[in-house]
Amino acid sequence: MSADLRRYSRQVLLSKIATAGQERLAGSRALVVGVGALGTALASLLVRAGCGHVRLVDRDFIEMDNLQRQTLFDEDDISAGLPKAVAAAAKLSRANTSVTVEPVVADVTPSNILRLLEGCTVALDGTDNVETRLLLNDACLKLSIPWVYGAAIGMTGAIMPIIPGQGPCFRCIVPSQPAPGSLPTCETAGVLGTVPQIVAAFQVTEAIKLLTGHPEDLVTQMRYVDVWAGTVEALEIRKGSEPCPACDLGRFEFLEEAKGGVTAKMCGRTAVQVDPGKVSAPDFGSLSARLSPLGDVKFNSYMLRFSIGDKEIVLFPDGRAIIKGTAEEAVARALYSRYIGA
Repeated sequence: MSADLRRYSRQVLLSKIATAGQERLAGSRALVVGVGALGTALASLLVRAGCGHVRLVDRDFIEMDNLQRQTLFDEDDISAGLPKAVAAAAKLSRANTSVTVEPVVADVTPSNILRLLEGCTVALDGTDNVETRLLLNDACLKLSIPWVYGAAIGMTGAIMPIIPGQGPCFRCIVPSQPAPGSLPTCETAGVLGTVPQIVAAFQVTEAIKLLTGHPEDLVTQMRYVDVWAGTVEALEIRKGSEPCPACDLGRFEFLEEAKGGVTAKMCGRTAVQVDPGKVSAPDFGSLSARLSPLGDVKFNSYMLRFSIGDKEIVLFPDGRAIIKGTAEEAVARALYSRYIGA
């Protein structure tokens, strides 16, 4: 047995995986969308299982209240001002040098989702919002890439693999984006730290079935997990009587690129993301010099943080900013315009 296979000896012993399955796993590529509570667990399990290339994409940075459930991070990452994708990739690259861990610090949008999925064998959902899931669903259907839905809130979670051309897709379940405030968030409902770990374990198990050549073993129902009650229910999801715009009619409406800049409230936080669209990369050095007389500024190659009063602007190299201290999109846009530029 080669040195690489010895690393996975306990996995190779499993008849459903064996040497052939492990080698298939080594040749596979996975996209993890979101590197928060679910995403850190997903990424860790994939890398340690020997998935050959794991691409991590996340728009956010690490804060103290993440550490309760986002298991790849620690207080040193916060002090270093690291984005989630970068910190997670650094940890996992040390855990398994035979796997390529690729961090991407970006918001997932219609303009980049197809590129992020390029070359991937499977995608795993570590997001915290329905809008990104509907976008991921459209993109995976368009490219015929399977993905595994996962959600964790409160003491409950849900898991479902979605295979293009086979059975219902995510839009069959959620036909349109829910109204703002109509669904619970981690801020309003909280989340027990064990829930994302359990949900991610189910998600990665389904992904491993696909990557090792056992699609016939997929659990195609949606599983609903109540961690506190200790129950797992399998819910049969059937397609509706009307054709689905995405998987039946091939209309990928969430892939239609938004024009101009967009804003979005951040799940579980008093913060708003402002994305100005296609702009030149900001010069953190000159911007820091301009902002220093107005407030506290710190920056590294990953982000610039500018604090003024009870507000903080965290600016990324792609021009996106997270405005902390407000939940009002108009206020966030005004702060961005005032201090960063239109």
